[in-house]
Amino acid sequence: MDSWSHPRRSILIPAVAPAHEGHAHKVMGTVSSIEGTNLMVKTADGKTVMVMLDGKTKVSKGKTKIDVAALKVGDRVVAQDPEEKNMIMATTVKVAEAPAAAKK
Repeated sequence: MDSWSHPRRSILIPAVAPAHEGHAHKVMGTVSSIEGTNLMVKTADGKTVMVMLDGKTKVSKGKTKIDVAALKVGDRVVAQDPEEKNMIMATTVKVAEAPAAAKK
């Protein structure tokens, strides 16, 4: 009888794993403050997430690439990449375009 067919052997799998920790995650919300290359983004549910940017972060508004310095408090953004402990090291940040002015 081989060791795998023994009736008392089993594999233990943890029942609880951290939710989203280290996995790709998307943060959508409004920039509430900016400190250097870190954005604090407040989500619709009131959670605040730090979005860290670096030289590799691609920032765009619509289809146009923009400079990180163009970001401002009040911008609606979507940032994506791994999240750990309410922080994201963003590879992409998309800024919502302002709605088109209503035609008269």
